Amino acid sequence: MKDLHAVVTGGGSGIGAAIARQLRKAGARVTLMGRNVERLKATGLPYQPADVGDEASVRAAFTACGPVDILVNNAGQVETAKATATSLELWQRMLQVNLTGTFLCSREVLDGMAKRGFGRVINVASTAGLTGYAYVAAYCAAKHGVVGLTKALALEYAKKGVTVNAVCPGYTETDIIERSVQTLVAKTGRSADEAKAEFARSNPQGRLVQPDEVASTVLWLAGAGAVNGQSISVCGGEILR
Repeated sequence: MKDLHAVVTGGGSGIGAAIARQLRKAGARVTLMGRNVERLKATGLPYQPADVGDEASVRAAFTACGPVDILVNNAGQVETAKATATSLELWQRMLQVNLTGTFLCSREVLDGMAKRGFGRVINVASTAGLTGYAYVAAYCAAKHGVVGLTKALALEYAKKGVTVNAVCPGYTETDIIERSVQTLVAKTGRSADEAKAEFARSNPQGRLVQPDEVASTVLWLAGAGAVNGQSISVCGGEILR
């Protein structure tokens, strides 16, 4: 990774922060992007403020940070609601952050990568991009879109030294899970440990995935030139059921 410039969106915490650490340890020069400037500052890494769902913000951030060799589209958001209670605003938010954000950031770097004859785009999707889950219809639709976008871009740039792949984590021990645990506690009266165990049970290994396990898969894809257009599950076998 020496002399390669990597950008990680949503890199201030959780999976994004773990990815940034591993890329940095492997020798890459890392720039973080995200909306929470305080979290970005706390990492001690270079950063550019960016709202990935806003075209002007994305363009300004990538113009400021210069050529990119590795792009990790990690920024994402999940909200839960019964399908018939899903407002158009919620639907649009899920698409804007998870799918449109991935598209906008990728669009900023792909042609530059192609001109230099090297590039890696790695999209952090979800097992929700490979299967369905109740009460997250908008999120599932967005993440399925990310998987489809990954395949289309992989074919479009395959002969130009650029690969485009996705990683699809299952339930991972991050702030998102912590918020989901608190929601489950509030709605059901279960303890936090019982609520967390509910998420862990979906994994045949009986545990939550760790951010560094997702980051290791991203690091592998960054060095795997013959792997293209794939969506790699990091979920302990959850979607085999």
